[in-house]
Amino acid sequence: MASSDERPYSISIPHSELDFLKKKLELTRFPDELEGAAWNYGAPLSDIKRLVGHWQDGYDWRKSEAALNKLPMFTRDIEVEGFGTLNIHYVHQKSDVAGAIPLLFAHGWPGSFLEVRKLLPLLSAGGPDHPSFHVVAPSLPGFGFSEGPSKPGFKGPQYAEVLNKLMLALGYEEYVYQGGDWGYALGKYVVTNYGHRHVKAWHTNMPLPGAPSLFKNPLLYLGMFFLSYDETSMKRLANMKRHRTKGTGYFIEQATKPQTIGYSLADSPVGLLSWIYEKLVSWTDEYPWTDDEVIEWISVYWLSRAGPAASTRIYHELTGGMTHDTDQGTVWTSVPLGVSYFPKEIFQLPKSWSHTLGNLVFESDHDKGGHFAAFEQPEAIAGDLRKMFGKGGPAHGVVPGKGGY
Repeated sequence: MASSDERPYSISIPHSELDFLKKKLELTRFPDELEGAAWNYGAPLSDIKRLVGHWQDGYDWRKSEAALNKLPMFTRDIEVEGFGTLNIHYVHQKSDVAGAIPLLFAHGWPGSFLEVRKLLPLLSAGGPDHPSFHVVAPSLPGFGFSEGPSKPGFKGPQYAEVLNKLMLALGYEEYVYQGGDWGYALGKYVVTNYGHRHVKAWHTNMPLPGAPSLFKNPLLYLGMFFLSYDETSMKRLANMKRHRTKGTGYFIEQATKPQTIGYSLADSPVGLLSWIYEKLVSWTDEYPWTDDEVIEWISVYWLSRAGPAASTRIYHELTGGMTHDTDQGTVWTSVPLGVSYFPKEIFQLPKSWSHTLGNLVFESDHDKGGHFAAFEQPEAIAGDLRKMFGKGGPAHGVVPGKGGY
């Protein structure tokens, strides 16, 4: 069971940890770089040197810590069958509007609870013409300031168990769900295991459907052979192929040998910085990252409770070490599904395939934004959720008596 003992949480990193980090940065040995390599070989040396210098002499973790501590953060012990009790960190932004909709927000890798930060004031705000939300955004087990599992086998059903038990412990017997990246994959487990009874609808900004099958999706399947895809679908397929060819090395390593890469991530702050910074830049739609934003993002990983290596193991667990798809054991359900499409999302497939994921009731196209949509384009995500769950929207009233206007 989930504990009823909710404890307010404030980040308080010991000075010794910050002193140790500074020493590690001072001892950095940089690699060389080929002339004119730019981004073709990975994160450019000039970028990493600049960011390391900023981390050493310009960035103030205590300033970030104080700002983060203004968020309504808590921890709670949650018992997971077969894995004992894990202490879970989460943000719980309640709306002042009576009858607001409970919404569970799940991040992915290399994200964290930071991704929900810009959404909180938007979703919790009241208004005469849109719904309001109580937002719950946990650090996934092994991420951020949540405790991580200590033995193998912590897979999709276990993550879903944690997420659902957290919502129930907060008194939200019925709620809606939003997630991208691993948040999307875990959403399939949450809906499969707890749909209808507890999860009344879900939304994702990273739909990753499989190809239609003859028996489950006959019209979509036949369309692949007898109907030509439009220009947008062909472009999306080309983008997906490009990412699989040039951008999935991290996935293969973390899914097959997370312990091996873990030594570098745990021992070298610069190794961690370069490993994640590459994704922050290449997976976003020309988002104007400030050096403070980058270093804060990386610092949450470096200073995380379980250590920066723990977060990579989700790849191994949910793929069985690259032996099966990430959604093994999940099923199509009639729980209403909403999808938002962003042009620089790294995983792109024909939009018509999204019908294979579930009961697709809402779709929205955007002309700007990438993989970290909640961080890059929070107004767009908030707007889509308001449309989906607002009056006249296809999921209005899925949580009876909730909406807040």
